[in-house]
Amino acid sequence: MEQFINDLPELLMTYGWMLLWALVILILGIWISNIITSAVVKMFNKREIDQTVVKFLSSLIKALLYAVVILATLGQLGIETTSFIALIGAAGLAVGFALQGSLSNFAAGVMLIVFRPFKVGDYITAGGENGSVEAIQMFVTTLKTPDNKTIFIPNSKITGDNIVNFSTQPTRRVDMVFGIGYTDDIDKAKSIIRGYLENDPRVLKDPPVQIAVSELADSSVNIVARPWVYSSDYWNVYFDTTENIKKEFDSNGISIPFPQRDVHLYQKN
Repeated sequence: MEQFINDLPELLMTYGWMLLWALVILILGIWISNIITSAVVKMFNKREIDQTVVKFLSSLIKALLYAVVILATLGQLGIETTSFIALIGAAGLAVGFALQGSLSNFAAGVMLIVFRPFKVGDYITAGGENGSVEAIQMFVTTLKTPDNKTIFIPNSKITGDNIVNFSTQPTRRVDMVFGIGYTDDIDKAKSIIRGYLENDPRVLKDPPVQIAVSELADSSVNIVARPWVYSSDYWNVYFDTTENIKKEFDSNGISIPFPQRDVHLYQKN
C-alpha cells in the first residue's frame, strides 16, 4: 500500500496525461468529423447534387469518420488497434448473421440511391405507407405524412414491395364517380358535370375530360368523370368538384341515392 502511494504521482503523470490526450482526441475528432461532413454537404449542394444522394452519403461519411476517431482514441489509451481491428473482423461474421436485417437495409439503401425510384420531396406510397420523402438514410427512409407525422420505414421493406411515386409526372387524372337515381336524366347529369369541369381553369383541355356511365349499380346509375390536372392541383380539384357537383345536382333536381333494398312480405293462409 505504501509503495502504491509512493508510485501514485508517477502513475497520475503517466496515465493522467494519456487519458487527457485521449479525451482531447475524441472531442477534437468528433468536431473535425462534423466540419468535414458539413463541408462535403456544402460541396455537394454547390454542384446541385440531388438531396437524396447528399443525405445518404453524408450519414455514411460521418459514420466512417466517427469510427476512425474511436480507433485513434483507443490507440492513445494504449490499446493495440491492429488486434482490435482483427477482433472486429473476426466478430464481424457473427455480428453479420445477427444483424442480417440491418445489413439488408443498408444494401437496400444503396439500391435506392443507385436506381433512384424516388427522391427527396417526392410523394410516394411505399412499405404500406404514404408520405413525402424527407431522407434516405443508411438503414431507413423517412416519410412525412400530410398530417405532419414522421414515418421511418426500413429500406429493405421498401425495395421488397411495390413503390408508387405520385411526383414523377407533371399531370395526373382525377377519377371521380357520381351516382344518380334510376329515374333521373342521365344526359342532364352528364351535362352538369361537363359544364362544371370545363369552366374550372385548373382542368386541362388536353387530354379532354372523359364522362361516361360506368355502372348500373344496385341503387344508382354511376357516372364516372375523369379530368386531367397538374399534379399540384389534384386534391383541390377532387375536393372542390365533389362538393360543387353535389350542389349542382341539388339545384337541378337530380338525386344522389343511398343504398336501399325493397322487402316483399308474403302472407300465407
